[in-house]
Amino acid sequence: MAQTLLKTPLHDRHVALGARMVPFAGWEMPVQYEGVIQEHRAVRADAGVFDVSHMGEIEVEGPRAHVLLQGLLSNDLDLIEPGQAQYTLLTNEQGGLVDDLIAYRLEPFRYLLVVNASNRETDFRWLKEREIAGSDVRDVSDEYALLAVQGPNALEKLELNDAATAALALAAAYRSWAEAFAGTAAARQLVEANLGDDVKFAVKPDRFGLVPRYAERRIT
Repeated sequence: MAQTLLKTPLHDRHVALGARMVPFAGWEMPVQYEGVIQEHRAVRADAGVFDVSHMGEIEVEGPRAHVLLQGLLSNDLDLIEPGQAQYTLLTNEQGGLVDDLIAYRLEPFRYLLVVNASNRETDFRWLKEREIAGSDVRDVSDEYALLAVQGPNALEKLELNDAATAALALAAAYRSWAEAFAGTAAARQLVEANLGDDVKFAVKPDRFGLVPRYAERRIT
């Protein structure tokens, strides 16, 4: 039996723009637009935007959320303030690897973990089984979509002054973007009404000069 692939909220926009769609981690994702070499060079020299809405999102909240995650993640959460994020590892009791992820500290006692798409259920179950009193672990992946902008001119394209400003902007806007990209027809209409008919990946090319790129070819 053929696998039913999941689709990001921007799937129809990818198809309309002529993306080559392929299966990836249970999702139908765009593998390229103009070509691998052109897109590689564009991101290395300028900036590109990626639909990474297939990634999983797990929220951990509560007065002891920090204590829970500090015992399960390899990096030191005391090093980041609200609005900041860090790359880290989700580990098992033997110090082995469950997954690698990005931990965002949204508020003093509220974290957002962005995990690999293929490990979403495994990571959630691992965290939920180790939940302690005063912490609440929730899989909120269906409430979020995610756009990633990468390249030497990424901050300039987004009209942000520095990386710290970008992190704060992300923390403030993450859920509002997610609500706009919730996958319903009304949400897609809201995005189009706010950004116009000429959007690519919900970013105006005439404003930002960003080109759409495939999510899994970001780091080269």
